Amino acid sequence: MNDKENIILKKRIAELADAAWQRDIPSCTDFLGLEEQTVFHSVLRDLPPVRYLLDGGYEDAERRVVCFLPSYSSESGREHLPVARLSVHPEDLRFAEQLTHRDYLGAVMNLGIDRGVIGDILTDESGAQIFCLERMADYICDELRRVRHTAVRCERAAEETDFVRNYIPVSGTVASVRLDAVISLVFRLSRTKAIPYIEGGKVFSDGRQVLSAAHQLREGEVISVRGLGKFRFCGTGKETRKGRIFISCELFA
Repeated sequence: MNDKENIILKKRIAELADAAWQRDIPSCTDFLGLEEQTVFHSVLRDLPPVRYLLDGGYEDAERRVVCFLPSYSSESGREHLPVARLSVHPEDLRFAEQLTHRDYLGAVMNLGIDRGVIGDILTDESGAQIFCLERMADYICDELRRVRHTAVRCERAAEETDFVRNYIPVSGTVASVRLDAVISLVFRLSRTKAIPYIEGGKVFSDGRQVLSAAHQLREGEVISVRGLGKFRFCGTGKETRKGRIFISCELFA
C-alpha cells in the first residue's frame, strides 16, 4: 500500500468505528488483505471502545472483513457479518479445464466488481468456494457462467454445511522456533532464502506484518508468506540429543 491508500484506509476505519459507537449500528469494511489488516491493527488503540469482529467467513480466512458491532449483538457477533459463501462447479466435469485460483478470480473480476467485495477463493479438483460480501452474492450467482472456457454453475452454499479446509502435516527439527527457521522447514528453503521474504514485508502473523527473523512462534500462530503459502504452527515436541527441537505445522492446502 502507498501512503495515500494507507491514509484513506485509516480514515475509513475510524469513520466506521465512530458510526458503530455513536449510532449503535453494525458497520463493516470491505474485505481487507494482509497489509490492510496490519493497518487496522496499527490504529486499533485510537478507535472508540467498540467491539469488533475480524472474520472472512471461515476460521482460517486470509482476506477478512472488520465488522464493528452494536451493543445488542450476540457474544459472537457473527449475525452482523456480511459474508456469503458461494460454490462454483463445472457443469460437466468431463469437459472441465484444470482451473486455478487465478482463473476463478479473473472470471469474477470480469463481472465488473471491485476486488474488495471478494474474500478468499479456495479451489480443488471439483470446483471452488468463493467468499464474498452478502450484497454481491446474488449478482455473482446470476452472472458467473463461465471460467475460461469451462461452463460453470454458481450457487450459495447450503447454510447447514460447514466449510472444512484441508491441511498437509509438516514436521521436523529446528535449532529454535525463530520465524526464519520454521519458514525454512515448512517451505524447504535455506534460512538465507527465507530471510528476504521477512525483511521484504511479505510475512504476516495472524494478519500482522512481521519484519523480524528472530520472531518466536507461539502455538496456534498462523503464518502467511506471500508467494509461498500459509501454515499454522502447531507446537513443539521433544528435543533431540543434539539439542534440536521437534516441531509440527499444518500447511494450508
